[in-house]
Amino acid sequence: MNFLEEIAPLSYQEDYDNSGLIVGDETQELKGILVCLDSTEEVIDEAINHRYNLVIAHHPIIFGGLKKITGSNYVERAIIKAIKQDIAVYAIHTNLDNVKQGVNKKIAEMLDLVDPEILSPGQNKLMKLVTFIPKTHTDQVLEKIHQAGAGKIGDYDHCSFRVNGTGRFKPGENADPYIGTKDLLEEVNEDRVEVIFPAFKKNEVLAAMNDSHPYEEVAYYLHELANLSGDTGSGMIGNLQNEMQPLEFLDFLKKKMSLNSVRYTPSKKGIKKVAVCGGAGSFLLPKAIKSGADVFITADMKYHDFFDGDGKTMIIDIGHYESEQFTKELIYGLLSKKFSNIALRLSEVNTNPIRYI
Repeated sequence: MNFLEEIAPLSYQEDYDNSGLIVGDETQELKGILVCLDSTEEVIDEAINHRYNLVIAHHPIIFGGLKKITGSNYVERAIIKAIKQDIAVYAIHTNLDNVKQGVNKKIAEMLDLVDPEILSPGQNKLMKLVTFIPKTHTDQVLEKIHQAGAGKIGDYDHCSFRVNGTGRFKPGENADPYIGTKDLLEEVNEDRVEVIFPAFKKNEVLAAMNDSHPYEEVAYYLHELANLSGDTGSGMIGNLQNEMQPLEFLDFLKKKMSLNSVRYTPSKKGIKKVAVCGGAGSFLLPKAIKSGADVFITADMKYHDFFDGDGKTMIIDIGHYESEQFTKELIYGLLSKKFSNIALRLSEVNTNPIRYI
């Protein structure tokens, strides 16, 4: 759980979501992991058959509150069965949608998009720490702060700004100063240091600063930043290696995403720039148009949503399950690279509630 939440912090989930541990005891011994899109009753049965006790799903089995758990619907039956069999259920949903290496990056990889970037970068996800360190200890404190996750900007890490100056203070009667003498005014050669970090790492960064800083009382302040974050946000946009005509692209898309059918708006212009959003993505259509996307691929578009393309971009609805079906492989890949000593398998249950004829 700690590993997954380092990649997709729970603070990145949408307000309506319910990601994280939904059922189970986080301290129990792990026997095996089953990765799925939906933790339905059939998936719980599959975990039981393999004697695995952790199900990791993309979609949370519980979205709203439950007042009764009597087995009256599929949600309650799955929960009852999981609890009876000591099976934990964990969901990694919109927090995985909202990170650069998440659901939409997987779709971009399936379509071989070149240089994909987040379509709608996240806001208010960053903070800035400003602190004052005696020059003799600046490098030491900075390194600990960097190790805690501060100072990474895009593809660069260990980023900081410093300016030298004079710190002035007088230790009180009850102080135990590292530098200076009680009741005497002291001046110290200090660096003012500034670093940016993801807001969810605030506690770790402050702990690293306090633990490594020589002063008894550390002077610092924090800013919440309005900067756009290139590592978080919704959707993704990139370019095809070669421009395609619309019908050619539809065939390419169906092959790459294992689709039998799609819903789309006709277009006559070539397809080069592609915007994608796994799941229900109609809210991103204006962003896709503004970005100059030739096509916007998503799911759950309503009838009138298709009019909003207005000839500016081709809209393709490939289905909710279909747009996120490879999320299982994404989660499996992350876990298998990190943990070689854990039994791990992909669910073989098709949890798509929709059939086509």
